[in-house]
Amino acid sequence: MGRILVEKDVEAAVKGGSVYAAGGGGWADHGRMLGYAAVAIGKPELVSIDELNDSDWIATAAAIGAPASTTPWEMRGVDYVKAVQLLQEALGEKLAGLIIGQNGRSSTLNAWLPSAILGPKVVDAVGDIRAHPTGDMGSIGMAGSPDPMIQTAVGGNRDENRYIELVVKGATAKVSPVLRAASDQSGGFIASCRNPLRASYVRSHAALGGISMALTLGEAIIAAENKGASAVIDAICKTTGGVILAEGTITKKNVVYTKEAFDIGTVTIGSGDKAAVLHVMNEYMAVEDAGGARIATFPSVITTLSAEGEPLSVGQLHEGMKVHVLHVPKEIIPLSASVLDPSVYPAVEKAMGIEIAKYVFGA
Repeated sequence: MGRILVEKDVEAAVKGGSVYAAGGGGWADHGRMLGYAAVAIGKPELVSIDELNDSDWIATAAAIGAPASTTPWEMRGVDYVKAVQLLQEALGEKLAGLIIGQNGRSSTLNAWLPSAILGPKVVDAVGDIRAHPTGDMGSIGMAGSPDPMIQTAVGGNRDENRYIELVVKGATAKVSPVLRAASDQSGGFIASCRNPLRASYVRSHAALGGISMALTLGEAIIAAENKGASAVIDAICKTTGGVILAEGTITKKNVVYTKEAFDIGTVTIGSGDKAAVLHVMNEYMAVEDAGGARIATFPSVITTLSAEGEPLSVGQLHEGMKVHVLHVPKEIIPLSASVLDPSVYPAVEKAMGIEIAKYVFGA
């Protein structure tokens, strides 16, 4: 049986999603807005993929952009609902379920409001357990597909006449950049529904159980909060199976917002032979030690926690701040077909100027 998502689940989803946000993944308050609206207006239901028929349609509810940046974004709950409606109209059939492209501060809750209002189930599957910079990385193996897919985008800053509604059809690799451009024009953050696929495909290509993992982590964090910071950090490590890879004071932050709507750069923690460098593309994609040796790489979970154990986004970091770096190795988390697809890496490697694929697939 499915699980009706209720008010207490909202904070758990936001807190667990914030760890899996890996330095990106939107705004916690945006996630709370989506979650509380959903549970107030209806009964969003979380179901396992096994509760759907093989031929049922499932699409991805997503948000596109880099809202950690100082852009004039505006996204309302109705934008997520409208994006799903536009996709259903273009498909000509109803969606039985929605998955999300990634966990994150708000993205863990992206499907809740459309579920509450329109009825598709929140399917306990994700395109990636953690947040990532490109849509391809959450596209559950569709990145290189020549098949035409439907993608929609809705949202924008109304006061600046930036509101956009967009329905695009084409190969994912060609239409995903169109949605990212729309996100930039809208103010930097836009709601999306994309890539309707049969449940049988989702079952074999998505990272299954990703939403309940975020909820379980959030519940553990909430339970530890009244015991202090070290208890919260311990609970995060114990629940995720992760370790604190590095800790220290941020000595340098060099991250810039690009016209492609990405935050790219590096954050250095500590100094001398204890230093560690985090490589950023919206999220933390890799960690190197003081000698330049790679010690963690996407799709492993890499997250900065404050001294109090609060997950911090890249945008919250500043020089002089003390942080812990959490690492959950990719070997112990469910991995989707999209993070195991070599075609999703060249664009990211080029933008960042570092190697990633060789660490994913073994040198």
